[in-house]
Formats: sequence, C-alpha cells, structure tokens
Amino acid sequence: MPSKPKATKDTSKASASDSKKDSKGKASGKSKNDSTAEGSSTGKALKPATAINARHILCEKHSNKEEAMTKLKEGAKFDDVAREFSEDKARQGGSLGWKTRGALDAAFEKAAYDLEPSTTANPKYVEVKTGHGYHIIMVEGRR
Repeated sequence: MPSKPKATKDTSKASASDSKKDSKGKASGKSKNDSTAEGSSTGKALKPATAINARHILCEKHSNKEEAMTKLKEGAKFDDVAREFSEDKARQGGSLGWKTRGALDAAFEKAAYDLEPSTTANPKYVEVKTGHGYHIIMVEGRR
C-alpha cells in the first residue's frame, strides 16, 4: 500500500509539468527561461548529454544585454552579436568550446544543458544571470 500513494504523487508531478508546457504552447527545454528561447518549440525531448559545445554573450549591465537581445531578435548572427557586445574575451564569437558537466557555473550549466542545439545563423538561445553578469547562451552541439 505505501507504494500506491508514492506512485500517485509521481504521476501528479508529471501531469502538472505537462499542463504547464501545454498552457505555454511549448514542449521543449526545461529552463525557467523558456519564454526567452527563440524557436525552441520542436516537441523533441533532449537526450542526456555529458558535454555541450556552447557560445555565450556576457554583459555586466542589463541594458547591454537587452541591446544584444534586440540585435538577435532582428536576425543578426549570434557570433557577430557576441563579438560586438560580449564583455569577456569573446574573440571567437562567444565560443566556449566543449564543456563537460560540472565545468561551468551551476545556473549557466542548467540553462545550457536544457537548451536545444542550433546554429549561429538561426540561434536558439536563453538568458541567465550569474555572478559574472548577464549571459545569452546558445548551444551548437551535444554529446
């Protein structure tokens, strides 16, 4: 008998998360920031990955991050926007290369691993704030 109530709890949690996805009309990604991810509604569940090939745009000020977001929404390539707006050493268009789990800031990593891979010309990105500043993240590959 103790296993039935536990199974009921697990089922209700799954249906609660499903109803949230249905109300937004999106079925991909697990990030709280889904509303900022561009074009991320493919309906596919992401397979677990041990490493991602990520790019980011890092801005210390919210206003700079908003300017970069505007450029991306206007159709600019992610790597070009990174070269223009990123305040770190984004000489490679914001490329961080392949990063394994545990190698990144926890908030950054959660957002990045929940993001679907895309290209710099048609990026799917998410925003996240860490101790380093405001990040706009895109993932080019998973393995």
